[in-house]
Amino acid sequence: YVDGEYVMVHAGLLPSWSVALAAQLAQEVESALRDKNQKNFRKFCSHMYGNQPDQWNSNLKGYDRMRVIINAMTRMRVCTPDGKMDFSYKGRLRDIPVGYLPWFEVPNRASREVTIICGHWSALALQVRHNLIALDTGCMWGGNLTAIRLEDKKIFQVPCAVLEGTTH
Repeated sequence: YVDGEYVMVHAGLLPSWSVALAAQLAQEVESALRDKNQKNFRKFCSHMYGNQPDQWNSNLKGYDRMRVIINAMTRMRVCTPDGKMDFSYKGRLRDIPVGYLPWFEVPNRASREVTIICGHWSALALQVRHNLIALDTGCMWGGNLTAIRLEDKKIFQVPCAVLEGTTH
């Protein structure tokens, strides 16, 4: 989702992706998800999951292309400066594997001129920076549900309810 100086994405954008390119790539995936032909839709869903390829290449086609787009926007936390993603890492900033960076700290990230609003990385906790608002504060794990009012950057948090029969 793009609105002026803000871009909202579940996890992140690969460092080489401009906002315009990311929006175009998201539309490619959206088209596949909206396919009314059930056979095509089921086939797409059966190929959507996986860790490979783990790096963007504009020459990617078909399911590999879609998988990289989906993985970057919904699963990525860290990557190398050239955009190779590590999907296994879920820890804190200080414990990131050697050679990897948080996707939003890669030098010369193409989307650095806008503020990215994201979640997906509860160990990162709340981050409000000049070009990043990371809102995942671990509600799923017993933390808070967090929101921000963009006009003044005021943070709102509510404790997450524990539902009967669930554990955090």
